[in-house]
Amino acid sequence: MATKHPAHHSQPVLESAMDYAEHEKTYTGFITGVKWSVYGLAALLVILYFVINP
Repeated sequence: MATKHPAHHSQPVLESAMDYAEHEKTYTGFITGVKWSVYGLAALLVILYFVINP
């Protein structure tokens, strides 16, 4: 194993702060999309049950 550390990147690189407002908007949109997808699939299953089962 190497015992010496490279000279470059001796300090951690700090990145910009996270945009929490945009994160919350994205998460809320994702949860809303999942919720409506589940509702749509449940409705589709009920419709298919009545169409296929005479």
